[in-house]
Amino acid sequence: MSITAEEKARVMKDFAVKDGDTGSPEVQVAILTNRIATLTEHFKTHTKDNHGRRGLLKLVARRRKLLDYVKGKDVQRYQDLIGRLGIRR
Repeated sequence: MSITAEEKARVMKDFAVKDGDTGSPEVQVAILTNRIATLTEHFKTHTKDNHGRRGLLKLVARRRKLLDYVKGKDVQRYQDLIGRLGIRR
């Protein structure tokens, strides 16, 4: 259910603001989005996994808070991020 180290490193490299960036909001949101997508696939086959579903909701809430933070700092950065991740309609 978790992402591999290689996948995480690839996501960090793709969304890093500068070299060696591991903690910027963009990287954190991208990693959370990857984990959310993985868990969503898990729930298609394991519909009664309510403990895991609670974890998914916590991840979604954390991503929402980070996105609100980015939106408050710089709206253009927010628009670029959600566009690259494809998480809004």
